[in-house]
Amino acid sequence: MKYLVHMDVNLPVDMPAREAAEIKATEKAYSQQLQRSGKWPEIWRVAGKYANYSILDVDSHDELHEILQNLPLFPYMQISVVPLAKHPSDIK
Repeated sequence: MKYLVHMDVNLPVDMPAREAAEIKATEKAYSQQLQRSGKWPEIWRVAGKYANYSILDVDSHDELHEILQNLPLFPYMQISVVPLAKHPSDIK
């Protein structure tokens, strides 16, 4: 099951720089692990914002929820999810 996921990150302005750097490093490692596994095949930065659009390819709605909820930056994100279906005109 594929999903288009938009993540918009809003860290508190008063968060200490060291704490922010640690959370970001943990987030990067977690997301790259998911990318290597094939669960997160694409991630695209939104130019000029601390945001991304990603494609996640998971087995269920529950797995998607678990992945998103386990993101270290989850408490600081606004997330929107769009379930995707194969388009009948796709030649693949």
